[in-house]
Amino acid sequence: MMAFTGRYLQSARDVYPWRENMNVLIKNGTIVTETSIFKSDILTDGEKIKAVGINLTPETADTDVIDAAGKYILPGAIDVHTHLAMPFGGTVSSDDYFAGTRAAACGGTTTVFDFAMQDFGESLLDTVLRRDKICAPDAAVDYAFHVGVKDISGDLLNTIKDAVDFGVPSFKVFMVYDFGVSDGVFYELLSKSKAFNALISVHAENKEIISFLTDKFISEGKTSAYYHYLSRPEFCEEEAVTRAIAWAKANNSALYIVHLACKGGAEAIAQAKREGVKIFAETCPQYLEYNSEVYKRDDAKNFVCSPPMKNEDSRQAIIKALQSGIIDTVATDHCPFKLSEKEWGKDDFRKIPNGCNGVENMYPFMLSLAGEGVISYSRAVEVCSYNPAKIFGCADSKGSLAPGKDADIVIYDPEKTFTVTQEKMHSDNDHTIWEGKELRGYLEKVFSRGTLVYDNGNFMGKRGYGRFVKRQLTIYD
Repeated sequence: MMAFTGRYLQSARDVYPWRENMNVLIKNGTIVTETSIFKSDILTDGEKIKAVGINLTPETADTDVIDAAGKYILPGAIDVHTHLAMPFGGTVSSDDYFAGTRAAACGGTTTVFDFAMQDFGESLLDTVLRRDKICAPDAAVDYAFHVGVKDISGDLLNTIKDAVDFGVPSFKVFMVYDFGVSDGVFYELLSKSKAFNALISVHAENKEIISFLTDKFISEGKTSAYYHYLSRPEFCEEEAVTRAIAWAKANNSALYIVHLACKGGAEAIAQAKREGVKIFAETCPQYLEYNSEVYKRDDAKNFVCSPPMKNEDSRQAIIKALQSGIIDTVATDHCPFKLSEKEWGKDDFRKIPNGCNGVENMYPFMLSLAGEGVISYSRAVEVCSYNPAKIFGCADSKGSLAPGKDADIVIYDPEKTFTVTQEKMHSDNDHTIWEGKELRGYLEKVFSRGTLVYDNGNFMGKRGYGRFVKRQLTIYD
């Protein structure tokens, strides 16, 4: 056996302010995969995982050795749904690429997928390149893009291939908002997606029903945040999910439903899966934790997002869908706005910018659910890391702890208790919908490609460290 040549790492901040692509040996921990939990060590070599096994020893004198006895070793989470520095509702979401990815790192998320929103007349590759110029200098962890599609007129539809070849094979349509697409455009995208090896995702709500109910409530003087929920009720989402599934089925195309929040939608997705439709479903932590009663609270405006939290029956149905495997991924739809901006709608729910924070809270929340027995730790890893990498085409480097993969590693203490407060968070937003939430277990250290980016409450990363993740889908193979 090789003689010990490493050094025990106690507090990274005391040892170094910044050290990129470390050689690290994590000893005596318990590794959690999407299918199993087992005692093991893990050794990294620069950016990559070199070995996973028992009784590993450091191979170089500069290897840092971490004793992880009693701790879980997890792959870094992948948040496939964020909106950083996104213009919306007359303002811009409050976390830019640095703040958002800093918060992600401090929550154990080592890769974020953000939305590059197409301008009318713009090719889909130009959309990606434009957004990357903004993101690349600031991202603190690795990042990828989906393209939010608005316009496929003329030859723009064929520019999907250019974006796919560049490494962005996923595209989103909105059935709502003024930049939402028509049913015909959505159908056409689905009809072409398989040929382009692309995946279409959808924000599924019925725009016409929302418009009708919104106008009705406003005309009746019903303007509080509770009417945001009532203007986007359960059936409004269920109908749109069902319609989207019908079109995917007709085209034999894959479809990804984002931020699923309602019981009827979950039932429709379950039926489609039983019929063999290639459909994937995502939900968000807020739909697992909160129901529509939050819109009766004094701080109701802070919880305004779309789709809104639904009734308790829907919340329970989403939890069951998560437990049963109907839901494939958990992401955040991270799109926070400042309190002063949320206040714009205190007398008119239409003026409240839609969006909540979550990128720092997702993985700790899901792992806390595992600690409480709601799901298993392996299930938390599956929906937060393994499945996102597999579905969206980056499983060659992300999503699991295996030799050759990126050293995106989380050290997690399942016995630690943690109460979320705004003061402890690392976002640029000035409030959190998770204020006061008590979590069972919390992160100790987070490594992104072998670099320590979080250590016991402290952000250790730096602006610009994140790297673009080029992807290629395998869902049609």
